[in-house]
Amino acid sequence: MSEEQKPVIALIDDEPEILSALVRLFRHRNWITLTCKDARSAHAELRHHQLDLIISDYRMPGTDGVTLLNQFKQSHPDALRIVLSGQADLEGVVNAVNDSEVYRFILKPWSNEDLLVTLDNALRYKEMALENQRLAEKVRRQQRELETQKKELERLESEAPGITRVERDQDGFITLSDED
Repeated sequence: MSEEQKPVIALIDDEPEILSALVRLFRHRNWITLTCKDARSAHAELRHHQLDLIISDYRMPGTDGVTLLNQFKQSHPDALRIVLSGQADLEGVVNAVNDSEVYRFILKPWSNEDLLVTLDNALRYKEMALENQRLAEKVRRQQRELETQKKELERLESEAPGITRVERDQDGFITLSDED
């Protein structure tokens, strides 16, 4: 898999130990992992990257993870957002889901296996969502082409009535008639 095809995961946490633990956990995955220690560096360092997943700590100095992910929702709308938190704050979870459309809210300490399964599922979900968008656009394009063809057939029929009708025999072959 080329570097361009590898999923890009951004990790944002003010605790260096958490970032190190996540990088170690992900090192055997075919992912590109980018780390940031705060919201300011995250905005500066990640703005030009195409991101697949953004995992942010919930409580950080200067801003909370929901606010940060909401900002990334604007700049990286296709990236899935995950909150990592050491505290089960129900209001924070609700805000994260409603405001930032967070894919998952994961509590610290996490289970490595559960976290990896969650991230694999998130990446598959994102891939399917993008494929659905691509297919929907293809259908819209085909519908526009059919509409154009339909209008052309209507135009031809109005200019030369009967020109768009084809007579076929019982085997499906086109029959020609010398009648005018």
